Amino acid sequence: MIIFTKTIYMKILFPIIFTSAILGSICFSFKLAGEKKVLSTDNDSIVFSKIYSEGYNSWAAYIALEGLCKKAPKRLAGSAGAQVAVEYMEQVMRDCQFDKVWLQPVMVPHWERGPHEIGYVIDINGGKKHEVNVAALGGSIGTGENGLTAEVIEVTNFDELEKLGKKSIEGKIVFFNHRWDDKKIATFSAYGETVAYRWQGPTSAKKYGAVGCIIRSCTSSIDTFPHTGVTRTDSIGATIPSVAIATKDADFLSQLLKKSEKSVTFYLNMKCKWFADVKSYNVIGEIRGSEHPNEIIVVGGHLDAWELGEGAHDDGTGVTGSVEAIRIFKALGIRPKHTIRCVCFMNEENGGRGGKTYADSASLKKEKHIAAIESDAGGFTPRGFGLDMKPDQKIKVQSWEKLFLPYGVHDFTHGGGGADIGPLKAFGTPLLGLEPDGSRYFDYHHTEDDVFKNVNRRELQAGAASMAAMIYLIDKYGL
Repeated sequence: MIIFTKTIYMKILFPIIFTSAILGSICFSFKLAGEKKVLSTDNDSIVFSKIYSEGYNSWAAYIALEGLCKKAPKRLAGSAGAQVAVEYMEQVMRDCQFDKVWLQPVMVPHWERGPHEIGYVIDINGGKKHEVNVAALGGSIGTGENGLTAEVIEVTNFDELEKLGKKSIEGKIVFFNHRWDDKKIATFSAYGETVAYRWQGPTSAKKYGAVGCIIRSCTSSIDTFPHTGVTRTDSIGATIPSVAIATKDADFLSQLLKKSEKSVTFYLNMKCKWFADVKSYNVIGEIRGSEHPNEIIVVGGHLDAWELGEGAHDDGTGVTGSVEAIRIFKALGIRPKHTIRCVCFMNEENGGRGGKTYADSASLKKEKHIAAIESDAGGFTPRGFGLDMKPDQKIKVQSWEKLFLPYGVHDFTHGGGGADIGPLKAFGTPLLGLEPDGSRYFDYHHTEDDVFKNVNRRELQAGAASMAAMIYLIDKYGL
């Protein structure tokens, strides 16, 4: 529970009213305190100052994030927690007095991790020698009640796997010990290289007869947290038990394999399994445009999260920050020309069906989206926006850089849009991705340490204000 001082209350333009929520506990309502004058938008610098001031002084996104993390920490698509998250964010939007709030049905995959996953090295007498921290990869099959026992063989890349071939790999557990490249300045570039082993590793190992797969966690951090994430699960995808191993334990296992004169035997036990698809929802809210209500600017993140932690940075900050961007408009009395729509997408982590469903629906309704912004890189200090659009549109956005510079937002050259807004590109929609400082994101990504306490309020609010500022410019000047 957050304790509010009188000073904090005085700074918040929209008082936080504690009400009885649909979740059976406390939620927060941001009510309009009477009629507000429409803010003059003649001077962009003045409007920017007001947007960022409102964002910095607000607690709205931070409080909404706390509620999401505590009420629905385990909200992988298809789960009971995902439904709680849907209902919670629907209520948050209603409490912010959006003009319209609704749920968009999405059929999503349903995979469950099951109880505690176990992995350990077996000693020469067949007993437990050293337990390690593992987490099943999303979509993996289980090991069965008796678990899986097999010799481990280490490779660092796909070329080594191919050179070993079926003769050396068949019947064994393949351990992909591919290290994070810290020479890469952009952490998402390093992630893009390592995540290939999480996505394709189990399938590649199975091709050579492997009975299991262990992936070094996709992080530069050396810790005891296994980093989960989806692995390939299509018709030729992984049908062998597959886990991520914490980096400290990966180093231990690698050293043991190098030192041991005999083969190293490993034991895995996990109960994960697939169920039939279930109905879930994208949560959508909007404020209508005053001049072009049928032209839409979308802002959003994904509501689902892996069930090891609370999904705070991935992507609780994205959905609550997106709601906050619109709340800032209402708080300041900015009347947009175009409709501003927030979407909390479902099923980004293991299927992407929320983004596809939204784009398909927009196409059927012949909706015109003039821009889409996604926040799915954590709630850290905003540094810029990734741009996935036509060259002339990029030049226009980059011309606005001088307005953002006083607030530390300066990079309009790296990154792109995002997975959930990606399907809108087929209709010519310009895509933008909020780019926060990525230095710490992969310390928490897909782990049990991705929890609310590891989010800084000011950083989260600054990101929301940056999205509101970008929406303001697109709404005013277009692309």
